[in-house]
Amino acid sequence: MPRTSYDIHATDGRARTGTLSTPRGDIRTPAFMPVGTAATVKAMLPGSVRETGADIVLGNTYHLMLRPGAERVARMGGLHRFMNWDRPILTDSGGFQVMSLADLRKLTERGVTFKSHIDGSRHEITPERSMEIQKLLGSDIVMCFDECPALPADRARIAQSMELSMRWAKRSRDAFGDRPGHMLFGIQQGGLEQDLREQSAKALVDIGFDGYAVGGLAVGEGQEAMLGCLDYAADQLPTDKPRYLMGVGKPDDIVGAVKRGIDMMDCVLPSRSGRTGQAWTRRGQVNIKNARHQDDPRPLDADCSCPACTGYSRAYLHHVFRSQEIIASMLLTWHNLRYYQDLMAQMRAAIAAGEFAGFEARFHAARAEGDIAPM
Repeated sequence: MPRTSYDIHATDGRARTGTLSTPRGDIRTPAFMPVGTAATVKAMLPGSVRETGADIVLGNTYHLMLRPGAERVARMGGLHRFMNWDRPILTDSGGFQVMSLADLRKLTERGVTFKSHIDGSRHEITPERSMEIQKLLGSDIVMCFDECPALPADRARIAQSMELSMRWAKRSRDAFGDRPGHMLFGIQQGGLEQDLREQSAKALVDIGFDGYAVGGLAVGEGQEAMLGCLDYAADQLPTDKPRYLMGVGKPDDIVGAVKRGIDMMDCVLPSRSGRTGQAWTRRGQVNIKNARHQDDPRPLDADCSCPACTGYSRAYLHHVFRSQEIIASMLLTWHNLRYYQDLMAQMRAAIAAGEFAGFEARFHAARAEGDIAPM
């Protein structure tokens, strides 16, 4: 099977644009990965996700191992066939979800035992089991198993967690083995401590991975602290490998991350917002629930070519959301995902042209102007 590669085409400051090549297709970077937690991007068909411009989606190891089960997915031909998505899939390792279980988990050197949030059944994830699950799913990009403490946390707790994650990273690398056509990413930890982040990055590079993620952010620290961490964390990772910021985020988070050298991101926000009546546009966020939209003939965004914007008015979207019609979630999610993919395309073009600073200024100016109501 052909191997994977990462080529950087242009840089502008610390921002980069390139191509991550896999046997299932190329991923244009900077890339935003829609989240398909349970083998589906909620309210979207796979073809519709592709039409938004997405090159890759994310699946969730924790949720898929519980339901329908990794072994069952393997018997069905793997996750790509199971969910009818023939392009690349990245699966997270399950570490973040297990962290969020709090009192339902027990952490040891071996791994984590926990109770299912679905039925209370007991399970264990170790680095070796996480690699096995992701292999059964057939994911193209596999994440090593790590432990992710919520912030704020004291330095001793963060250091202990990071050191454990580095030992788990080595075990993940050993268990992953040599799988041509598939990639394994290491995950940098260390909270907001620059020296711990540096120590983590060096440990990961010594082990050797196909890509590197900045983990342990977007867990309660706030945007200013997150971007402050990215001011140094991204540069601690190899320049010739893709850099992935996990679980981020809002559009201004994404622009700030790309400015600091991040290549890949994921977040549930665009799909979750769509199901709750929130639309992301070039002028900021629109709450379609608001009564001011009930007589508004305008599209959500006149510059957007998604079906929600080309075929429907704000008045209609307000009506179907208030009526709890399923089409509201479908249209708003489609729009949000298209907006995010358009944002990535604009950044790729700006970096290639050496105009990222101008793009960033226009981006913030449009959002500061805000959504303008009709006269």
